[in-house]
Amino acid sequence: MGAIKRKRDQNEEPTAAEKPAQTEVEKPTKSSQKKEDEETSFVDLGLDPRLLQAVAQQKFAKPTLVQRKAIPLALNGQDVLAKADCGSGKTAAYILPLLSSILKRKAIDSTASTSALILVPTRELADQVSKAIELFAAFCAKDISTVKLTDKVSNAVQRALLSNSPDIVISTPATAWHNVSSSTLSLDKLTHLVLDEADLVLSYGYSEDLENLSRSVPKGVQVIMMSATLTDEVNTLKGIFRRDPTLLDLKEKEAEGEGITQFVAKCGEDEKFLLAYVIFKLRLIKGKCIIFVSDIDRCYRLKLFFEQFGIRSCILNSELPLNSRVHVVEEFNKHVYDIIIAADEKNDMLADDEAGEEAQDGSKKAQDGDDDEAETETKRPQKKAKKSKGDQEYGVSRGVDFKKVSAVINFDLPTTASSYTHRIGRTARAGQTGMALSFVVPKDLYRKHMPSSTPTSEKDEKVMAKIVRQQAKRGKEVKPYNFNMKQVDPFRYRMNDALRAVTKVAIREARTRELRQELLKSEKLKRYFEENPTELTHLRHDGELRTARQQAHLKHIPEYLLPKDGKQALTGDVGFVALRKDRKVKSKKGRGFKVGARKRDPLKTFKARRKTK
Repeated sequence: MGAIKRKRDQNEEPTAAEKPAQTEVEKPTKSSQKKEDEETSFVDLGLDPRLLQAVAQQKFAKPTLVQRKAIPLALNGQDVLAKADCGSGKTAAYILPLLSSILKRKAIDSTASTSALILVPTRELADQVSKAIELFAAFCAKDISTVKLTDKVSNAVQRALLSNSPDIVISTPATAWHNVSSSTLSLDKLTHLVLDEADLVLSYGYSEDLENLSRSVPKGVQVIMMSATLTDEVNTLKGIFRRDPTLLDLKEKEAEGEGITQFVAKCGEDEKFLLAYVIFKLRLIKGKCIIFVSDIDRCYRLKLFFEQFGIRSCILNSELPLNSRVHVVEEFNKHVYDIIIAADEKNDMLADDEAGEEAQDGSKKAQDGDDDEAETETKRPQKKAKKSKGDQEYGVSRGVDFKKVSAVINFDLPTTASSYTHRIGRTARAGQTGMALSFVVPKDLYRKHMPSSTPTSEKDEKVMAKIVRQQAKRGKEVKPYNFNMKQVDPFRYRMNDALRAVTKVAIREARTRELRQELLKSEKLKRYFEENPTELTHLRHDGELRTARQQAHLKHIPEYLLPKDGKQALTGDVGFVALRKDRKVKSKKGRGFKVGARKRDPLKTFKARRKTK
């Protein structure tokens, strides 16, 4: 009977008693864990009550995935390396446990000491982190002191700021090491070290400073690294600080229809300007937009080109003063401006690093073959890129939190796939939707239009192939953006007229004029920004530079040029325009006013009234 029973059990399904035992134990644990994660609130994370008040004031409903996973680990004192998408809340994920641990320490020992050092790659990101700490420490401001070392001030001022041993110091690695080496900043009682945008800190040339800092940091310091990508630089950082942190490779679950829709348009170098003109003049993209270009000259060329058509835009580049750059981002976030043209100058530095890595890989492969070839392979990437005269700690395409950006346009394609990831990460932040459009110059069209040519376009097709492969691994698709060139071609002659007016002399004059204006504005910002915020409305950054020859007719599109779909897009929000009134105003200028033109003659309609006593 026992043998027959065993045979029946092998051929037939499990019995009713055995079957539920597996399903009831395994399945509910997974679903309940998911449910627990989704229902986790900030209260469940074990943060200080004062921080919870600040979180509620910021109207944060629930913690994001990176916050749910990273905050408990950080509060337990573990080293953390978190990789999460742009706009997923990484800044709050390390600031909240940092503040909580400082408040906990101060409840026991109120001695002033620098507990946390936050290292960031750019000044813009340092400013953003400083403001985030200010917001989260709103209900414990007296207990938390923060110093930002990225402002351009004298060494004496920095010494004075650090003399009181602030709880948190925010800096770039170079400035931090300068102050540590001069004994201005003491790291003896440091408990937390944070590397924000860890994948970029090394790429920006801070490797030597980081190695020096790693030797000055006391043993047992908790290290938290935040990154949008897991690159070789991140592994190098782990080696520099000799840490094996808990790795959190996180991906937010996107709702249907959310995320970035990516497009690519293949076009000639002059056609970039044509497509940009049509897109913005016909309002094919609605909402706020960031346009990335390869260098500062391209910034001004595109701005002057847009001015010809009455398209308002403002500029971000490393030559502008820091206060002006910060003000532009703040005003953009407040919907004062709709278009920012940003120079992504750090792109070249990242390209050199990636080229060096490729050359090293090539040399390793060549070692099995010809040794001479391997030597030449390794020598090639030693070329140094041109150093920009602007701020070396500038970086607007990475880490900076632009709010509610509808679209990102890569007017000049970045030279690396990682730069592309950071650029498009400026849109579709925190679960919102967005669009990224990249212009790619095919190799056969490169340098066909010399006035609008740029060296970075030479490898557009190779870089785009890498980008497509990288995005495919992430389950994303880069779709072709098909323009109907028959409808676009009628605008070409107007584009050529505008482009001819934007000469090298006009660009040079625009750069000097803009810099002069922004320096004046920067002084005003220093004095009045906190005292009189309402008086800063006149400090607009999207004014016309007027260095290129102005052609008034280009600002208006004749009706015969408009495509059927474009008419409504261009004139949909204009409303009624009283043309007769405008003609009457023009006729008054410089001419005698005719009495006969009045509808009522005052001599005929005048009625004398008797005075009443």
